[in-house]
Amino acid sequence: MLSRSLWVVACALTLSLALAGRVAADEILFLNGDRLTGKILGADGNKLTIKTESAGEITVDMSKVKTFSTDEPVVVKTGDAATVRSKISGGADGTVQVVPEAGGAPQIIKLKDLAQINPTPVQWTGSITGNALITRGNSHTENVGVSLNAVRRGEHDRITLGGGYYYGRERDKDTDEDNTTIDNWFLLGKYDYFLTKKFYLYGSLRTEHDAIADLDLRLTVGGGVGYQWFETPAFNLATEAGVAWIYEEFKHQKSEDHWAGRLAYHVDWTPHKAVKLFHNLEWLPAFDGPFEDYNLNADAGLRATIIQGFFAELKIELRYDSTPARGAEKEDLRYLVGVGWSF
Repeated sequence: MLSRSLWVVACALTLSLALAGRVAADEILFLNGDRLTGKILGADGNKLTIKTESAGEITVDMSKVKTFSTDEPVVVKTGDAATVRSKISGGADGTVQVVPEAGGAPQIIKLKDLAQINPTPVQWTGSITGNALITRGNSHTENVGVSLNAVRRGEHDRITLGGGYYYGRERDKDTDEDNTTIDNWFLLGKYDYFLTKKFYLYGSLRTEHDAIADLDLRLTVGGGVGYQWFETPAFNLATEAGVAWIYEEFKHQKSEDHWAGRLAYHVDWTPHKAVKLFHNLEWLPAFDGPFEDYNLNADAGLRATIIQGFFAELKIELRYDSTPARGAEKEDLRYLVGVGWSF
């Protein structure tokens, strides 16, 4: 008799756990009557992402959704920028219902007014890259470099910081003296404020030094407008136009400054999760002689992931000054192979 009672209890417990597991799931109900259960990870714009047990992560078009529900509270953001943490309950066609955790009356939200679910927290991303070449024997050289870039993308703005330092020297066989062959650094900061999802205003500051080019300091302060044509994890493209003030201080001649226009673009493409291609170009033509006095900064490269967070990078950098210091070359071209860490 006791064993039979234990068997009944065990069956009841198993059934209750199964039902609990069935109930404890988010659900999407489609306009055609289909249902999809799992864990809703988030939503952005017209896309809703759910993780299912059998098929993994699935992204669905919100226009095909009738309603949906969550078993646990999520962060809900509407088109008017209002944010609330709540469980979501199914509603009439094209709507959901939220009950704020902080208290308050239930709210009916139309799916078309749902901007985001569980928006990604604002955080810094970027990378640190280093490269080095040291030779001994027939030649005695040391070349080292390090660069850093970091970006903080908020809902309405973007902050970009960057910097780099490159140094090289070579020992003269005859005199046994070390001669500096590379000695340059740069720092930059840029702020973008988005007036719309794609159109933004920007302000930028860049300072640089190149001892070999006889440049003690070049300061470039600029501002203008930009347009973010694409902004996705796999592809980004932005163009900018504005004005800049350029101040140059040389070691062996007097300093000078001038106003210039600024045209620039940035593009990067990730055709595979382990491979990223990128290209940047900036043209700064002086107002009083755009084709005689200008600066051109460009780079292009490929980054390949080695293991999670670490990568190898091949990059070409061009720095062109049509009116350099006396005795200096107009063009500086660098081929860089390095390794780095992304965060």
